[in-house]
Amino acid sequence: MASEKNGSNGSKSKHIVLTSHPARFGPKPIAIHWGKADPIQRGPIIGTLSNASHRNVIGTHSGSYGVYRALAVASGQLQSDHRADLTNTSPAEHIGPHPSWSDPNKIVSLDPFGALVGEVYLSLYEKGYDIRPTIAITKAHINMPELGEAIAKGRLEVDGKFMKDGGDLVVTKAAIEPVWYLPGIAQRLGVSESDLRRALFEQTGGMFPELVTRPDLHVFLPPIGGSTVYIFGDPADIADPNKSLAVRVHDECNGSDVFGSDICTCRPYLVHGIEECVRMAQSGGVGIIVYLRKEGRALGEVTKFLVYNARKRQEGGDRANAYFTRTECVAGVQDMRFQELMPDILHWLGVTRIDRLVSMSNMKYNAITQSGIEVIERVPIPEDLIPADAQVEIEAKKAAGYYTDGVVLTEVDLATVKGRTLAE
Repeated sequence: MASEKNGSNGSKSKHIVLTSHPARFGPKPIAIHWGKADPIQRGPIIGTLSNASHRNVIGTHSGSYGVYRALAVASGQLQSDHRADLTNTSPAEHIGPHPSWSDPNKIVSLDPFGALVGEVYLSLYEKGYDIRPTIAITKAHINMPELGEAIAKGRLEVDGKFMKDGGDLVVTKAAIEPVWYLPGIAQRLGVSESDLRRALFEQTGGMFPELVTRPDLHVFLPPIGGSTVYIFGDPADIADPNKSLAVRVHDECNGSDVFGSDICTCRPYLVHGIEECVRMAQSGGVGIIVYLRKEGRALGEVTKFLVYNARKRQEGGDRANAYFTRTECVAGVQDMRFQELMPDILHWLGVTRIDRLVSMSNMKYNAITQSGIEVIERVPIPEDLIPADAQVEIEAKKAAGYYTDGVVLTEVDLATVKGRTLAE
């Protein structure tokens, strides 16, 4: 970590102090005992950049946005020692605590106390510890044009509570930054912690030397995107076994979700999930949309667009029987999402049973059920919501084993399912 010292003329020197090794003498940082039910016994997550002796994690807050923070500091727009004023930032709705919060096997990729640091660690904050929330919970209205169409066609009703005139939906939403407990992550993936640390160190170009030099630090704030949860209904009802629950776990697809690209089913399936959640809330239950930043199956948008080009230009055109092959040629793997960490958000919310899981993905279903959450029914995307150019994707996925209550095509029939050319 860089530190600036005042010289004799008042100017600041640019002396660099690495954080790789703890000081031999002096106070040690507050220990983190992952899985403790009492937040004080568990210990706060402190990723401060202003006091090296307080740091008890590897990495910094805000994921990839830490790089933008560096630019703001370098350009003089932000003081490097700025400390957040958390006045009036407390959650608009309280979630938990739930029994899963104190089970170190249930939650390993987020801090269950992340939204409550202003309350449970107030005494430490007042002593000068730079403790920052990793979860924020607020109220909001959301809207998508397709919801108006759903109202017009009678699939949704304006009730004045969950759905307002004009299609505005009233939701509770939570933004969640990743907080990784490395021993738990390693166990979840079935690898040794040392191998995990080494891979993280090497595949980030040595960005975090503490991964391989500080075995005393077990928590890592990775430089990746976080996730957002949208709750339809009363969050307190999520853990109520007498209330029904609909869930859509959705992985980011900027091209479709935001700009409406029709090469995949992402936005239509997201809208369908929202409709299911609204209907569940209106019938007395709760709906949850979990939106995860895993663009292009966690391969990234550049890789995804390269694959699009390859699919459209290959001999025979874009066709369902070669759908996964082109991804493997470019990326070396079909999918890098590793859904094993995804259920942590559901456990943070207190989910123990999902009545309607709006997903065809076996990876998601298996991760959820293997984490101890019961799934009653799986809901595929309706055929009439699938864009014409996305037939290649959906038929390939069904043939590969994705859940469907419809027809699965043979290899011969898959070859006849084709999309547009690159020029169209």
